[in-house]
Order: sequence, then structure tokens, then C-alpha cells
Amino acid sequence: MKNSLEPFKNLAEAFGSLPGIGEKSALKLAYHIVTEGSYDGIKLSHAIERALESIRVCSKCNNLSEDELCAICSDTMRDSSKICLVESAKDIITIEKLGQYDGIYYVLNDSDSFDLSHLREALVGVKELIFAFAPSIASDTMMLYLESQLEDLNLNFTKIAQGVPTGISLENVDTLSLARAIEDRVSI
Repeated sequence: MKNSLEPFKNLAEAFGSLPGIGEKSALKLAYHIVTEGSYDGIKLSHAIERALESIRVCSKCNNLSEDELCAICSDTMRDSSKICLVESAKDIITIEKLGQYDGIYYVLNDSDSFDLSHLREALVGVKELIFAFAPSIASDTMMLYLESQLEDLNLNFTKIAQGVPTGISLENVDTLSLARAIEDRVSI
């Protein structure tokens, strides 16, 4: 006897394979699509298909783009003397929402197999390299490695500040962030 719910199980498994979606959420999404959201399901499938067909990687910075160069690399109003090095294109979206950074970016993507020569090409004419990594020993190691590999370029190496987020009590701050906040304290 054929299991008639196999397509439903496959749909739930597909949702569950996405980052941040657990088994319960995957079942909830699959159930909604199958029982109430046929239009939502069709809309979602078309959006996925269109994104997979049209989104690619910027040839200069590895950001997501619909063209050879992303909108940021193509923007002549951006300050090309500083590059913010991020781990993922998602980080660019987060930083851009703030509306405070006017430079350009470079996405490492996979720090284990990134192309150092490609990064060096992107750094031509750059004066400041800003590391915007999540705090970790691996990030610190990557920063030290890149500084040593790029020291001949005469760059000013900086990193984003780390510490205690606004509005959070100290008991809710992780120990690494609190330690860095104390270590990197500033005069007032």
C-alpha cells in the first residue's frame, strides 16, 4: 500500500532542512501550505525559482547580486577607500539596515577556502580594512592571519567594537562580550 502522505512528509522535510526551522515549525508550514495556503505555496515556489535563476555572486565582493557587480560595488557614491570584511552576505544586509556605513564590503563566505588573491584584488586603492566578525577565537585567528598576509598593502586594520548591548542587564550578557567590554573600555 502506497503511503499517501509521502508528498506532505517531503514538504515538511524540505522546510525542516532550512536554517532556523525546527521540526514543529516545518510541520506547521507544510500543513498551512497544503490545507490553507495553496496560493502562498505557489507564490513561494515562484519566488524560490526566480531567486535561484537570477541571484548570483558579485564578481568583486562576493555579495549577492542580479548583475556582475552588486548595487554597492556599482554605487559611485560609496567610499571605496574602506572595505568592511564580513563572513556572509547576510551580514551586509544587517549593516546596511543601520544606514551608517558608507564604504564597500567583501564577503569571505567560507573562511576555510576563500581566495586570498581575489581579496587582494578587491583591496587595490583601499586604506582601511574593517573586520566585522562575530566574536570568537576562530574570528580572532582569521583576523591575525589576514593581517599577516596583507601587511604589505599598508592598510589600517580595524574591527567593529564589541561589548555590552544597549538595554541589556549585565546578568544577561555572555562572559566573552562582558570581558571584551571591560578590556576595551573607553574614557568618558
